[in-house]
Amino acid sequence: MSVKNNETTAASNNAEANMPSQDYVQWFRHASPYINAHRGKTFVLMLPGAAMLNSNFHNIIHDIALLNSLGVRLVLVHGARPQIDARLAEQNLTSEFHQQLRITDHQHVGAVSQAIGAVRFSIEAALSSSLPNSPMHGADLRVASGNYVTGKPIGVIDGVDLQHTGKVRRVNAEAIHQALDNQSIVSLSPLGYSPTGEIFNLCYAELATQVAIALEADKLIAFSSEDGFYDSDGQLQRQMSLNECKQQLQKLSLNQKHSQSLQACFDVCQQVVPRAQIVSYQQDGALIKELFTRDGSGTLVHRDNYESVRQANIDDVGGILELIAPLEEQGALVRRSRELLEGEITQFTVVEKDGTILACAALYPFADGQESVHMAELSCVATHPLYQKVGRAALVLRAIEKSARERGIDKLFVLTTQTAHWFLEQGFVAAGLKELPQQKQSLYNFQRNSKVFIKPLI
Repeated sequence: MSVKNNETTAASNNAEANMPSQDYVQWFRHASPYINAHRGKTFVLMLPGAAMLNSNFHNIIHDIALLNSLGVRLVLVHGARPQIDARLAEQNLTSEFHQQLRITDHQHVGAVSQAIGAVRFSIEAALSSSLPNSPMHGADLRVASGNYVTGKPIGVIDGVDLQHTGKVRRVNAEAIHQALDNQSIVSLSPLGYSPTGEIFNLCYAELATQVAIALEADKLIAFSSEDGFYDSDGQLQRQMSLNECKQQLQKLSLNQKHSQSLQACFDVCQQVVPRAQIVSYQQDGALIKELFTRDGSGTLVHRDNYESVRQANIDDVGGILELIAPLEEQGALVRRSRELLEGEITQFTVVEKDGTILACAALYPFADGQESVHMAELSCVATHPLYQKVGRAALVLRAIEKSARERGIDKLFVLTTQTAHWFLEQGFVAAGLKELPQQKQSLYNFQRNSKVFIKPLI
């Protein structure tokens, strides 16, 4: 244990030494909104038994300690399938399975309980470590575990009696919340106890799901052998709505790797949990990257508008100013003061993700008294540097076009000095100054010499 901690510390020190100091400062500053957002929130961590056998397990423990120190309320639900297999093999016992569920008979229940207990003790021991020169030094974590879960038998399925294989009957949410209020990490093993004193072997994924729902947790985080969920084309899905997640589940067979973790994410988000994530248990720091960076490292399943296109409000002024400032410096946009932006904020549409403005644009209608054609100016189109060339500006444009049509506007025009090609790609065509409304012609800045483009909305 001490060797592993020393190696981890050395690796961490080397990584920190190799990171430019300003990059580290910037990362820490960008992480602060997430630190504030996660403080006091309840996360359920779903950790398969295979994760405990992986060389990255102790790094996961260190990251759990870090989350606890940042005020996150943590419930750790662990599996034990490979450990149970090994314990049964030691006793020359072989399990049978039905619909991916282990049939836990009277002969096996002792070995199953022993294997699960050993995993639980190893987790508690790892969370209790506080060696000097290690990330756990001074953590002083408290771990609470016990009979928080009442189990019941699954019973007979397709004529097969699963015996001591059970399902969750009740979660004592009040007792778990009391432990979390005392700043303990709650560790739950996949065992359920009946009022008659029977022991049931539970599916850890179902246990994590039911616990997250009972606690009305803020997140379920499912650890996986992969970086996240990969679709049938081999593409990592960074985020999915509930409907998209349902469609992916329908394409999966029962034997595919991610069906269990993805199903758990879908089930909790369908109930009361707003977000669920799949992260790798093999990748060092995947949990931290997922929680404290804007784009994360795995797959997010959400039931709210994680990334939304909406009309701007007064709270967005700071974010828009930060977004457009570099373009104003370059001369690509006309400078706007905070006072002007506050007065025109309802003209703006934004793409917002996790409280950050990724793109914006404004719509200014013009109407000439003698003309039936109503035109509007598309202005102040800007995209966050990290999200350029991935369609965020086009999202804003589509939203603005829809709003313009609803207001009876049949043409958009734009004045630009540096982004002519992008507007051409979006269906705008080059036009002359005289094609603009009279009011805009009189305001034209000949010194900027902006090019004029128009797009019909009919």
